[in-house]
Amino acid sequence: MHENQFEMWTEKHRPVEFSEVAGQEQITKRLAEFARSKSLPHMMFAGPAGCGKTTTALIMARSLFGEAWKHNFLDLNASDERGIDVIRSKVKEFARTKSLSNVPFKLIFLDEADALTNEAQNALRRTMENYTNTARFIISCNYSSKIIEPIQSRCAVFRFKPLGPEHVEKRLSRIAEAEKIKISKGALKSAAEISEGDMRKAVNILQAAATTKDEISEDDIFEIASRAKPKEIGEMLAKAVNGDFKSARESLKKLAIDQGLSGKDIITEMHKQVFDLEIPEKNKVAMLEKIGECEFRLSEGCDEIIQLESLLAQFALYAKRV
Repeated sequence: MHENQFEMWTEKHRPVEFSEVAGQEQITKRLAEFARSKSLPHMMFAGPAGCGKTTTALIMARSLFGEAWKHNFLDLNASDERGIDVIRSKVKEFARTKSLSNVPFKLIFLDEADALTNEAQNALRRTMENYTNTARFIISCNYSSKIIEPIQSRCAVFRFKPLGPEHVEKRLSRIAEAEKIKISKGALKSAAEISEGDMRKAVNILQAAATTKDEISEDDIFEIASRAKPKEIGEMLAKAVNGDFKSARESLKKLAIDQGLSGKDIITEMHKQVFDLEIPEKNKVAMLEKIGECEFRLSEGCDEIIQLESLLAQFALYAKRV
């Protein structure tokens, strides 16, 4: 069992310099210049989860205020505190007081601001206008379209991209080395693929796998993430498209019942594996259409096993017709 299991690796290995932030070089270069000149506008960080928005805001605070950053930085998660009263009390109270450093303003970070109600966003707009001399705002959101236009127009917008597999693999490799863990290349690749550009998710998978082992394999990653192995899904699909419905059904039962995988996870991997099947392109198109229909039924609450068996049956029947 790994000795640092009780310490969150997402915090322990969080970057502390702009140069350490993975995959957002163009953004961090501009922000580093803002920090150096100690002059910055209100900003909006938009992008998917785990791509570095919060980390970058913390680095900006440390770069501006040094050791006194905690006294000049307010961090609020708007999804927890989403009403107008929070803007009127906490934010306004913090914004109206002067900075305790040689920087003439404080920094307010509103995480998940797309969860703020419209009334709260309108109150925030007025606060941003009234306290520009003493505060700068960083608005973080997953979907910029949910932020009202008057706030967007007051901010310099930075769009964070999902992290590529190479960035995730490189960071996980560095963390594994720091924690003295052996991890195979296949395991690194699988963790990067499963995380889908979310660095926080990838690091959590790595820490979970390292809790009981000091040498991590690809199988360990899939087990921890409760995800279907691509090879097993590919074999199940191959059986179905070759007309062997009985064997395909047995494979499905093994995945869903013995391994306890959710229908959504199975169908997501099926969608990926269709493209690797050695069948005509028109057959792949027909399969993708059926997969889309099945995924919709699952999202509506239909029985997972019945829908997935029905999907495999359609593939098997289609194979026989061809």
